[in-house]
Amino acid sequence: MKLTVVGGGSTYTPELIDGFARLRETLPIEELVLMDPATDRLELVGGLAERIFSRQGHTGRILTTTDLDKAVDGADAVLLQLRVGGQAARRQDETWPLECGCVGQETTGAGGLAKALRTVPVVLDIAERIRRTNPDAWIIDFTNPVGIVTRALLQAGHRAVGLCNVAIGFQRKFAALLGVTPTDVHLDHVGLNHLTWETGVRIGGPEGEDILPGLLAEHGDTVAADLRLPRPVIDRLGVVPSYYLRYYYAHDEVVRELRTKPSRAAEVAEMERRLLELYADPALDEKPELLAKRGGAYYSEAAVDLAAALLGGSGSAFQVVNTYNGGTLPFLPDDAVIEVQAAVGPRGPAPLPVTPVDPLYAGLMANVTAYEDLALDAALRGGRERVFRALLAHPLIGQYAYAETLTDQLIAHNREHLAWA
Repeated sequence: MKLTVVGGGSTYTPELIDGFARLRETLPIEELVLMDPATDRLELVGGLAERIFSRQGHTGRILTTTDLDKAVDGADAVLLQLRVGGQAARRQDETWPLECGCVGQETTGAGGLAKALRTVPVVLDIAERIRRTNPDAWIIDFTNPVGIVTRALLQAGHRAVGLCNVAIGFQRKFAALLGVTPTDVHLDHVGLNHLTWETGVRIGGPEGEDILPGLLAEHGDTVAADLRLPRPVIDRLGVVPSYYLRYYYAHDEVVRELRTKPSRAAEVAEMERRLLELYADPALDEKPELLAKRGGAYYSEAAVDLAAALLGGSGSAFQVVNTYNGGTLPFLPDDAVIEVQAAVGPRGPAPLPVTPVDPLYAGLMANVTAYEDLALDAALRGGRERVFRALLAHPLIGQYAYAETLTDQLIAHNREHLAWA
C-alpha cells in the first residue's frame, strides 16, 4: 500500500507518522511519500518520520519529494493538508476582520472565506493531477475550510472525503469522563464542518442507549469549561456544540478577546519554529509533547481509520466524515456537504440516518450552507461581487456596510493568491 501526504512538510506530520507507526496493523503502509515544496521543512520532518518508524519497528519505506506527480503516482490514497500562503496569510485572516468588529478566524467568517478563495483552486489543480496519474486514488481532505474544499472536490468528480478532528476529540473526552474506551463511544454528530452538535452519546454503537442527558448532568461543568460557554447555556441547549459555535453564540465576547491578545497565527508560528528546532535533533525519535499544543489532536487516528476503511482494511465501521448530504438532512440540498456519522467502506461513505434536527440548529446550518454555496462560487469564478455576496450571506457578517469593507480588505490582503484580482 502506498500513501501520499501532500503538505508533508507540515509540523503536523509527525502526529500522522506516529499514528501510522502505532496502527500499522490497521493500515499496513509499505510506502509513505511526504510531498512538499518547502525543502527545508521537508528534510527535517522526513528525517524525524524515518526515526519514528524505526523506533516503533515499522518496516515501511518513507520518501520525500517536491515533485507532486511523482508523489501521487501509484498512491492508493492521498492526504491533503495544505496552507496556501502559510502562517503569514493566516495572520491576516485573523486580524483585518476585527477592524469591522467581526470575528477574525481562519475557517469562519471573512477569514474563512479568504482561506477558501486561496485554497480551492490549488486543491482542484492537485486533484486533477492525481486523477491524471492515478484516477482510482482516494483523496482525504484535511485542508480547511474542509466543507467547502470537499464540496469543490466532489463537484469536480473526485473520489474525496473530508476529515476533521473535532468529533474524535469529543469521543476521547467523553470516554475519559465516562471511564470507557474511546471505541465504545458512538456520537450522534450532526452539522457542517466547524458547525456541529453532539446530539447524542451512545455506548457500543449507533443502536446504544443515549446517555448524553446523564453525562451533562454529571459533567456539565467540565464540558462547559472546555467549550468556554456558561453551564446554563449548555443545559438549555441539551446538546454539546462544537467549540467553533462559540464564534456564533458569543460573537461579541470573542471579538473583544481577540482584539486584546496575540493572534493564534502568531502563537502557532512561534510554536512551529520551536518544533522545527526539535525535529532537527537527530536523537529525537518520537513526536514531542509540544506538538499536542499545535492542534490536530487525534488527527492521525482518524486518518488511519478512514484510509483503512476506504481501502478495504480494518478501519472503524462508523466514522464522522464530510460528504454529500444526499437527503440525510432533508432541509439542505442533496449536494450540500455535511459532517455526520457514516458507514465507510471501499465504495466511500454512506451517512447514517439522522433523527429530526431541532430548528435551532437546522436554521443555522441552512444559513451557513447558503454562504458556502456562494463562497464556492466565488472561489471557482472569482469577482468582487461574488465575494461581496458570500460575505453578506454569512451570519457572522450580514450587514452590507461590513460586507463592502471586508470585500475590499479581503482582496487587498490576498491579491497575490487570486488569479482574477
